Amino acid sequence: MEDQFEMAAGSVIGTEHLRTGKNNQDAFYSLRQPMVTVAVVCDGCGSSAHSEVGAKLGARWIAEAIAQRLDAGQDLSEPFWWGVQRSVLAQLRALVERFGGDRPQVVQDYLLFTVVGAVVTPTETQVFGLGDGAIAVNGHLQHLGPFPNNAPPYLAYGLLVPDTARSPILDLQIHHSLATQDVQSILIGTDGLEDFCRAADQPGPDPSTPLGPLSQFWQDDRYFRNPDAVRRQLTRLNHQRTIANWQAQQLTKFGGLLRDDTTLIVLRKRSPST
Repeated sequence: MEDQFEMAAGSVIGTEHLRTGKNNQDAFYSLRQPMVTVAVVCDGCGSSAHSEVGAKLGARWIAEAIAQRLDAGQDLSEPFWWGVQRSVLAQLRALVERFGGDRPQVVQDYLLFTVVGAVVTPTETQVFGLGDGAIAVNGHLQHLGPFPNNAPPYLAYGLLVPDTARSPILDLQIHHSLATQDVQSILIGTDGLEDFCRAADQPGPDPSTPLGPLSQFWQDDRYFRNPDAVRRQLTRLNHQRTIANWQAQQLTKFGGLLRDDTTLIVLRKRSPST
């Protein structure tokens, strides 16, 4: 799998979080093994105090749980995903117990995050998620959400109800399932990518350089040559600057274009020449 696909990733804090003094509450994690590639992005709940904690742990624990089950010979079926979910919830539950105190408050403050991920095996590829975000498989973009009252389902809500009372809305959902031989590119991202898509046709911080569409991330080789290129591009979009037009005697101020934290991982099938 490492030889078949190349990967790029990056994240930037949103301008609204910069304005209010919050951290970047997005997180991403990926692992690449000979027989599997897993990529996960998580978006912490914006109204929670420290949801980046859950997002960082969740992205890693979900990816590792997937790889462990595949390594044990399980296939990508409904019981597989239920097992991944139960494993991650068990780790989150143990963390809550270590915190002590008000259990629901700990979950609210630290552990609410959405999930979008992809798992690629030699024969099968699945793209999954829980909550809002963005997916582009072979160039076809799909936005997940929005949800009523801007309240997406969060995996950690499963810590607050017994298994017998769980709703399917709290389960990881399979959004795409296809043969790996049919995969050309996969992009997964947090819902901040909606701002990126809206900004594609707007003048950016440097009017001489167009922002370009989302497809640049799976089409442009520079993102795969330089591991920091995705982050640099996202950061460039959020660079605030003032440009003087001396002839017109006016100043034009450009603010950051990505209000929300924005994170993406892109997988691309290697060309025979690379």
